[in-house]
Amino acid sequence: MNAGEVARRIAELRLQPHPEGGYYCETYRSAERVPAAALPPRYGGDRCLGTAILYLLPAGEVSRLHRVRSDELWHFHEGAALWLHRLDADQGLVSVKLGLHADRGERPQLCVPAGTWFAAEAAADGAYGLVGCTVAPGFEFADFELAERDALTAEYPAYAEFIRRFTPGR
Repeated sequence: MNAGEVARRIAELRLQPHPEGGYYCETYRSAERVPAAALPPRYGGDRCLGTAILYLLPAGEVSRLHRVRSDELWHFHEGAALWLHRLDADQGLVSVKLGLHADRGERPQLCVPAGTWFAAEAAADGAYGLVGCTVAPGFEFADFELAERDALTAEYPAYAEFIRRFTPGR
């Protein structure tokens, strides 16, 4: 698949650029809301019950290091497998390949726990990876934080090169 075909797939799915990199489109937002009093204090307000997006990451691009306040489930749909990398306080850098080939160590679904710094990149075997991401309580951009290179490097100095790679220009 060439760049023109990737662009057509982005247009077909009506995706738009995401601040972390890649392209997305919200496909579901619950009409029901959870009151702030029923949520952990980190939310600071009401949230919908859940949200879902389609997310496409072209080969050669990265999803920059970021975190959200809710658990985020990633579901593989098509294209190249994606590497999801997360920084864990106990385990350090953990990388999992998201895809449909269990015989190659891929997993079709993965949960990124709330508050975890993580990034993604397409594996070298395709033009893009397409996934679905569901978040509960629902995603709000107020709950989204891009990593700041110097601060994250101070927290995880052993992973300075990884952090530099996934915080371009920051």
